[in-house]
Amino acid sequence: MAGDGNGDGDRDGNGDGAAELGIGEVAERTGLSVDALRFYERERLLVEPVRRTASGRRRYGAFDVEWLRICVKLRESGMPLAELRRFAELVRRGPGNEAERLRLLDAHRQRVDERIRALEECRSVITRKTAVYAEHLARGEATGLWDPTVRPHRPPAPGVPEGPGAPEGPGAPEAPGALEVTEESAEPERWTAGDLASAFAPER
Repeated sequence: MAGDGNGDGDRDGNGDGAAELGIGEVAERTGLSVDALRFYERERLLVEPVRRTASGRRRYGAFDVEWLRICVKLRESGMPLAELRRFAELVRRGPGNEAERLRLLDAHRQRVDERIRALEECRSVITRKTAVYAEHLARGEATGLWDPTVRPHRPPAPGVPEGPGAPEGPGAPEAPGALEVTEESAEPERWTAGDLASAFAPER
């Protein structure tokens, strides 16, 4: 029997009982749609073939439900179908490939950890901003809040005229230190969560 003794192939002790279930009941227990269950079967994401009645109706056991619940968590956390299919294949083969299963799962865990760290940075920025807005609203004022429509006035560089009469076009004098826009410099900046936090900080 396929399994690694830790929930991937153990038919006993999962609390679902020994009675077989129809596809609709399994959909309710796993949160997967009926179409998704058929897809899992078609893509060989299940450890064992789905049993059928004499009339051709699918019947699932407690082990199938437990395995599908594991699959749901792996997919929700971003595991690609190809990796899930590989994991199912390894479990299906039975004992002897536990080290490869570990490598596959550990690589996925590391990706999940990276996503969690990135989301925590995002949440930190959002938490700071909600605190700022809540504070200003509690005081009944909105002054000092960051407004992206407001652009600070920059005085002209020495020797460069300003106003309606200022020359424009190719012959116009260029402000000292002006940056030339190139294809590389026109690329959008990639901001980190820390950059956003600084940019969105309210003016005091």
